[in-house]
Amino acid sequence: MAAVKKQIRNSRYYVGEVNNLTRNGFGVYVYPNSFFRYEGEWTKGEKHGHGKLLMKDGSYYEGEFARGEIEGNGSRFWAKTGVSYSGQFSGGELHGYGVMQKGNGERYEGEFSYGLRDGNGFLVDKDEQTYEGSFHQNKRHGEGQMHYRNGDQYEGGWLLDQQQGHGVMRFGDGSVYEGQWRNNLFNGQGTMIHCSGIIYEGVWTNGRPLGGASKVVIEGGDVLEVFQETPFCVEVQLQTEVGEKATGENGRVLQISTAIRLCGLSLSTTPASLLKMMEDIKETPIPTPFGFQVVSYPLMERAFGSQVIDTAAPLAVAAVAAKSGSAQADSPLLLEGEWESGSGSDGLPLMGGTPSYLDGLFAGQEEDSTPPPANQRVLEGQAKFQNLLLAPPPHDFIPYQLMDELKRNIKKPSNRAPTDRPGLSQEKNSERRSSTGSCFTSNIKKSSIDSRSVRPGEYVIMVKDVTNPPFQGQTLPPAFALLRLFPAKTKSKNSQTDKTKSK
Repeated sequence: MAAVKKQIRNSRYYVGEVNNLTRNGFGVYVYPNSFFRYEGEWTKGEKHGHGKLLMKDGSYYEGEFARGEIEGNGSRFWAKTGVSYSGQFSGGELHGYGVMQKGNGERYEGEFSYGLRDGNGFLVDKDEQTYEGSFHQNKRHGEGQMHYRNGDQYEGGWLLDQQQGHGVMRFGDGSVYEGQWRNNLFNGQGTMIHCSGIIYEGVWTNGRPLGGASKVVIEGGDVLEVFQETPFCVEVQLQTEVGEKATGENGRVLQISTAIRLCGLSLSTTPASLLKMMEDIKETPIPTPFGFQVVSYPLMERAFGSQVIDTAAPLAVAAVAAKSGSAQADSPLLLEGEWESGSGSDGLPLMGGTPSYLDGLFAGQEEDSTPPPANQRVLEGQAKFQNLLLAPPPHDFIPYQLMDELKRNIKKPSNRAPTDRPGLSQEKNSERRSSTGSCFTSNIKKSSIDSRSVRPGEYVIMVKDVTNPPFQGQTLPPAFALLRLFPAKTKSKNSQTDKTKSK
């Protein structure tokens, strides 16, 4: 049988093999618009088999053709965007399994449907974040896992590129949330285990706990009354914005401290020695809701077995509820002239570290070793500090010295001279009395006042949220209460009281 002789056609647009005057075999075709150029196999006048379609801007496709269409496996490159694709095609579209690489570093490997990511795939975005899971119309849709650049990891449901449905987020700081999502936010029932130790289980809305704590409240009201050498306890509750107990929250760290009122002084009438004392206090005064500022006073836990503390003294605290307005210097529950004090120091460290009142508060003095009470974690929205005692003050405690000096500088009113203007002397004396506030009990004998003993009077308790790192990026505001310390009950008085009760 004679061999078939190949026919070669050379025209303006086509150079290659022909059969019966049709393109058949290998040939090069330049389209009339000159933008496209095809080099490859032909069958019966159609591109069929392996070929390469080149474009004038540098883009191209190389791969399989079927009956004139891009069909099968091939590679595509877009010169304008730098995007490349290698995989399956159908009808000229990316369809099937393939790998797409973009010029910005984004890479996708998985299923395509007519040019779009659709089905299962693995995506690395331009920030090197990865997603593995289901896609629909180029968006994450269905079940998938996302690894974020900051270390967060999400596994769960997606809806059109947003976290939706049930999912688990493991944050880079160690926190974990499992529950319902909507629009990339916690929405619905869910549980958060925070890296600080806080656990919240309940309903979430727009990324925030619906029944989460918004404030710290000291139970028993604004005023607590205790006696010297009598350990007491302070119970604290976390409440929501509407005043309900935040029972769904556990693990928040609370710190308790006490403070003493810093008496206000007038620059025009105060001796220089007193002003110098004020400058020696290195701690920044803290404002309180009672209308005055305070500095730290040491608080401690009762040491069981100590010879100093009367272990037979009752542990209960007489908690007296009072309105905020009654917690002022002229409170009727205090003896006349009784001194007031305020909240604890600022910035105390987590988990019972050394408070600021032991950290260089008094210039030129050695630090007193008085460990503060241990911080407490909240359980079902409440916490309890037990066996508390006001500790002996540091050596040469400046607020005490300041009070004593103020007492010495307040002179008794003298007979008014005939030339004095009526009311002027009385006005000055009134200003002096108000400048000292009610700084100390006037009927306590001076000889009984020891610079290293806890003086009866009025102090301030402050409970702070020291959770670290803060839950949801927010720290709850501190809670304040007045603590009225009365002189210790003597045995004779106690005996007399017992006899009276027995009658």
